[in-house]
This record gives sequence, C-alpha cells and structure tokens, in this order.
Amino acid sequence: MKFGPLRLARAEGALLAHAMRLASRSLKKGHVLGPDDLAALAAEGHEEVVAARLELGDVPEDEAAARLARAVCGPGLALDTAFTGRANLRAEAAGLAIPDAAVVDSVNAVDERVTIATLAPFQAVRRRAIAATVKIIPFAVPGAALEAACAVARARGPAIRVAPWRPRRVGLVQTVLSDLKPGLLDKTVAVTRDRLAPMGLDLDRRDRCAHAASAVADALAACRAAGVDIALVLGASAIVDRRDVVPQGLVDAGGEVERLGMPIDPGNLTLLGSLGPMRVLGIPGSARSPRLHGFDWVLQRLVAGVPVSGADVAGMGAGGLLKEIASRPMPREGGEAPGRGTAQVAAVVLAAGQPRRMGDVNKLLAEVDGAPMIARTVDSVLASAAGPVVVVTGFEAAKLRAALAGRPLRFVHNPGFADGLSGSLQAALDELPEEVDGALVCLGDMPRVGPRHLDRLLAAFAAHDRPAICVPTHNGKRGNPVVWHRRFFDEMRRVAGDTGARHLIGEHAEAVVEVEMEDGAVLVDVDTPEALAAARGRAATSSPP
Repeated sequence: MKFGPLRLARAEGALLAHAMRLASRSLKKGHVLGPDDLAALAAEGHEEVVAARLELGDVPEDEAAARLARAVCGPGLALDTAFTGRANLRAEAAGLAIPDAAVVDSVNAVDERVTIATLAPFQAVRRRAIAATVKIIPFAVPGAALEAACAVARARGPAIRVAPWRPRRVGLVQTVLSDLKPGLLDKTVAVTRDRLAPMGLDLDRRDRCAHAASAVADALAACRAAGVDIALVLGASAIVDRRDVVPQGLVDAGGEVERLGMPIDPGNLTLLGSLGPMRVLGIPGSARSPRLHGFDWVLQRLVAGVPVSGADVAGMGAGGLLKEIASRPMPREGGEAPGRGTAQVAAVVLAAGQPRRMGDVNKLLAEVDGAPMIARTVDSVLASAAGPVVVVTGFEAAKLRAALAGRPLRFVHNPGFADGLSGSLQAALDELPEEVDGALVCLGDMPRVGPRHLDRLLAAFAAHDRPAICVPTHNGKRGNPVVWHRRFFDEMRRVAGDTGARHLIGEHAEAVVEVEMEDGAVLVDVDTPEALAAARGRAATSSPP
C-alpha cells in the first residue's frame, strides 16, 4: 500500500487518510475520493491530500479482518460483519471466555499491521458480548502477511473460545452456632441465588446443620444422594485447618480435600474438594457479601464445565487481589456473572405515541407479514447484540404488552405520551442500567429494519473509543435507529416536544459516525395508511429467529 501526500490530479480512487471538513461536505477517514470530492477540495484551495492507494496483492482492511477473524474463532463464538478494519467475535451464549495466550501472542507477532485482542482468561461474558476483536491497523495489508497470521492461528488451534454455562444442580449447606442470627442465614441464601442467576442457575437444595464434622458429613451425603453437582458449604466459623469442621466433615463423608486456601483476597480461606462426582466448595463468611469473591472464579469454571484442580487454584494469584477494586461489579439479578464487565449497549423501543395520521388504526398492532408491527420491530432488536431491551408504552399500553407477551423485555409507561417523543425518551433513559455504555434508540414503526442493520450500527459504535453517535445512512440520507453514547444521556433527558433528540446530532457533529446501509430499510417508517400498505409484504430483510 502506498501512503502519503497525493496531488489532487492523481488522487481519484484513493482512500482519504484523515477526515476533512469542507464548506460543502465532510469527508470521513477512509472515504474513497471521487471526482466531486476532488472538485470540492480544489474549490477550497487544496492542492493535495494525504491518502492511501492499494497495490497489487494488498487485501482491503475489512476483507482482511474477516479472514483473520475466521481463522482465530473457536467454539461458542459468532463473527460480526467487518467494519472499518475491525471484526468482533461475540459469545453465542453466556459463559466463560477462554483465550489461548500463546496463540494470541503468536498471531500478533507475525506483523504489526495485523492484531487480535481478547478478554482476560476465564472472564464471564453475556450472550452476544464481544469476547475478542480483530483489527487491521492500516487500510490494507499485504496478502502474504495476512496469510501468515491466519496460518499460525489455524496450525495452533483457535485463539479464543467461549465455554457456555451448563445446567448444574447446586446445593448450599450452612452450619449453625447458637449466636448466629437466622436473618444472616437467609441473607446468605439470597446472595447465593443472585450469584447463580446470571449463569441460569438456582439453589436446588438448602440445608442447615450443626457446626460439627458429623453433621457436615451427613449434609454432604444428602446432597450427593439428591443429585447435587456442586455443593457450597459455608461454615459458622472460617476454615483454618484441614482438620477443622468443614474439611473433616468432607473426609468423614468419604470425600477428598483437593486444596485448602487460595491466593485470592477475598477468598483466602476457600476449600476445593470432591465427594464422588460432586464438587465441594467450602467458603468463608466473606462470601455472604455480594462482592466479587475468590470462590466465584472456581464456581464459574465448574458451571462452564472447565476443569479446575488444586494446581489451577494455586495459579490464580496474579490478578487475585480483588479488594477495593471499584471496577469489579457486584452480581446483579439477571445481570452479568461476577467478574469484569464488557461493553454494553441497551436498546430502547419507542412505542408510546398515538398514531394521529392512521385514523382508527393503531399502526403498531397492525399485522405486517403475519405479526403485529411492534412484534416484528422488537424481535429484530432482541435478535441483535443490544440488551437489555426497554419498551416504552403509552397509547393502548395493555394491547401492546399483550402483543409482546413472553419476550424478555422491560416495560416503562409514559402517561404523557400525547405530548410527544421526548417524554418517552426520558422515561426509557431513566430505566436503563447504570453500567450501559450507550443506547440504541429505535422507533416501533420500522418493521423493515432487521438485526443485521442493528448489529452493523452496534459494530460501528464498538469500533470507536470516543463517545459516538452512530447514525444509519443510505445513499447519503440519514435514518433510524441511532446509537447514542451515554455521555449524551443528560442532554437527551432535557429535550422537549415531539422531535426527540434529533437536534443533538447537529449540535454534536464531531461525534457523529455515519454508517452506510446496503438498503433503504433505515429510512422507512410507517406513518400513514399508504405506508402501512407498502410495508406489508416487505418486512425486515433479515428476519429474526
């Protein structure tokens, strides 16, 4: 690839290296310069531009990113469409990301222009969360360099895989002393259930017994007989020796203590053992707190079916200081499993308005290709990488909820729906979790927008390390939906009337990322009976499952 200043007379077809703002237009980085662009540059006094021109054998950045992503991708991952030289690998189901550091390092050592970055080993990921990203640094790379990197990945195995959570029966045994308050035992049950919920699990068995080795042995034997896969034992006092109550009870039941103590704080006094096929975790009182705990790291591996031994626990010390690290989130009901978080974009579907131009017809409930229009829109959003999904209702709210029954949604009602979009937008933003990085704001009456349109927008948002507003375009026209970085949420809450936050796009032009779509679905909403008739039979070009 040739890179550097080019005279305008020789720049047609070259890729612009840096964004330029002209009086008549804005030219984005990577834009292919055409005759009109060159004429506009010349009219404003420019004689040359910094640009790149591909040479024979070069592979364009998106094609290169896609090829390398296929080579490094392991089980449990799906590929996003490459965008601006980046291809994201997303978890097909919630679980643990398991990169192979040796393969990742070997791929990155081939050529500085070809890179892969992954999550940390054994990091919990949500379904559709990004577990790895391939990035091609320049606009193109030599084919030989790309093939060398792909060959390394193929020869040494996948660079990363995701081990999904598996069904597991979990039991909790708590030992009791006379001064232990029953309320504390109940709190422990609630906290433990919250830990398990993000992995799709619940407590299948709960036992309380005396703080004695014989009682622990009987409780563990009962768990095993009941088919428990993982038994958690929380003693009334911490385990301080292998001959203490909990480890001795495990041995008396016929089990084995594999390791007592782990190099993780909090969690130093954790026990790892087994009783036949049942794994046993003896956990200290610090696990009564919902904060990230050392035993979470072991529990997650057991749920994901990843082998864990005493030697594995001994190797957890690097990164094992968990105390007072604000970036480590506490587990939340229905949220991400305990561990370091990943970027998240929530979705907002605005479905509150009264269709004044549709006569007596509620357009959102009108059938489009066999389903209510709002159901088609929401199903496309649910099939995308965005989540959680918040639906704002107003006019005929009960009917809308009925049309969307059975879907994993959060509903919020806007009683002032007649006043316009702004109230619905404010209500939705107040409902979003604090940890989201952005919001995909969708209109309920765009049934032709499918999950592939939405994921292309989300990929563009993920590709930018600065606060961005990602707007879909087709043939130079801007449409909907729009992805907003959380930096703009406060301003969005202050909008008024029925225009939504559209004017903020103009006020923050430097943050706008235009994402070109291959069809005009993002330009079509349904506001009239004629538009509804046209929409029927032409639903989303990429139907959700």
